Amino acid sequence: MDGDMWPVPIVMGVAAIVGAIVGSFLNVCISRWPAEESVVSPRSRCPDCKAAIAWYDNIPVLSWFILMGRCRACGTRISVQYPLVELATAGIWGYTAYRHGLTVDALQWAVFGTILLGIAMTDAREYIIPDEFSIGGLVLGLAFSFIGGWNGFIAAAIGAVVGFGVLWLVGFLGTLAFKEEAMGGGDIKMMAMVGAFLGWQGVLLTIFLGALVGSVIFVPISLVGERKLVPFGVFLAVGAAVTYVYGEALLSWYRTFLGV
Repeated sequence: MDGDMWPVPIVMGVAAIVGAIVGSFLNVCISRWPAEESVVSPRSRCPDCKAAIAWYDNIPVLSWFILMGRCRACGTRISVQYPLVELATAGIWGYTAYRHGLTVDALQWAVFGTILLGIAMTDAREYIIPDEFSIGGLVLGLAFSFIGGWNGFIAAAIGAVVGFGVLWLVGFLGTLAFKEEAMGGGDIKMMAMVGAFLGWQGVLLTIFLGALVGSVIFVPISLVGERKLVPFGVFLAVGAAVTYVYGEALLSWYRTFLGV
């Protein structure tokens, strides 16, 4: 389907609706994958009374507001995370459709953004990045790379190797320096996934931006409070998202700054 044949607002609206549906499933993944539970069975249910949620109470975003954020069966409050994730995913899909039209490129970057959101949420909640996001995302990134033919696949494979290798090396050196684990395996596998989508230059920019954001947030916290475990995957996800949106402009500015 040629996206140019359709008005941009319609393209974005359709993509956003699809994104909200994907976001509803993403909520299931965020809740169940860290606990190593199936995302297929059982059906969505109330976390308190365990009542199965009917389809009409499972409409993305709308159902939460209609029910005023409560379970229909027992009245237990349902976390605002659910509509927020659905809205965020709708925004991701709408934005990529706006940027790329109704194309495979739009699907590729919508999937990438959805994976980053899932990683950020699970790492923030549970301090874990499930392999389903990192390794599954790596496979998807390599598959999408064939849009650019063999050259695209080779670039994605190099990006994945660089992403894995650089963060593994940072973790190894950090462990030697601080005498404790400095980088989680989930972060390392995540960067292989990021490299498959963004290439090796995108990997380096993602790590730089992630470290910058993490330092800005956690250094002040560590100075005034207790030392906390840093969910670095959250900041890497932010860095990867910024790299997707502004990476070319940032790299171009950097080359100009260096006079390259």
